[in-house]
Amino acid sequence: MHLNFDTMIMPEDLQCLKVIARMGGCRGPVRVSSQTLGATLGISPQTASRRLQSLEKQKLVDRALTPEGQDIMVTPEGEAVLRREYEEYVRIFGEDHHRYTLRGRVITGLGEGRYYMGLEPYRVQFSRSLGFVPYPGTLNIRLDPRSIPVRKRLEALEWISIEGFVADGRTFGPVRCLPCRMGETPCGIIVPGRTHYPEDIVEIVAPVGLRDTYGIRDGDGVEVEVEK
Repeated sequence: MHLNFDTMIMPEDLQCLKVIARMGGCRGPVRVSSQTLGATLGISPQTASRRLQSLEKQKLVDRALTPEGQDIMVTPEGEAVLRREYEEYVRIFGEDHHRYTLRGRVITGLGEGRYYMGLEPYRVQFSRSLGFVPYPGTLNIRLDPRSIPVRKRLEALEWISIEGFVADGRTFGPVRCLPCRMGETPCGIIVPGRTHYPEDIVEIVAPVGLRDTYGIRDGDGVEVEVEK
């Protein structure tokens, strides 16, 4: 008899099957008592025993009773269930998990980006770190509320450090930068190191003027992709 995958395994049975597999039940029979299994699952021995009976009835485990206890082994059908569960997690936490999308609307900045992106020490470092010489100016985006949590998650990624410097008697602070993309254009999210930046604002550097390249104006919706 083979498991009918149209009938979903109950979550409590699946959890029990996972515990048996972690004990080594996919490699061979493992000695399992209802007391030990119940303690691991946080349930009573009686409930654990019913879970084992349910798994056996579904042909997900083989169970052999001995004077010393019971030996449990995950069947090929049970292993197929676990593989299917694994594949679901891969789809959730695989490559697509490392692709972040920020959505928002273009706004007018303070006009400082053009000045700072024109400073040679910054330009040299951005060119070396991002692979392009930044256009003298930045694009400012006010994030949609649903993108603010995504922006916060980006803080856990590895940012590029752009060092500060002194020029003409002025001190210019460090900058953090995270590679990203808008459409087909490689870009970078920048955050001045000494500035308390609003959590709903993103500032973008690019090798071209993004407004002209994509014909966008204040209020237009845009998307920025970050892959890590």
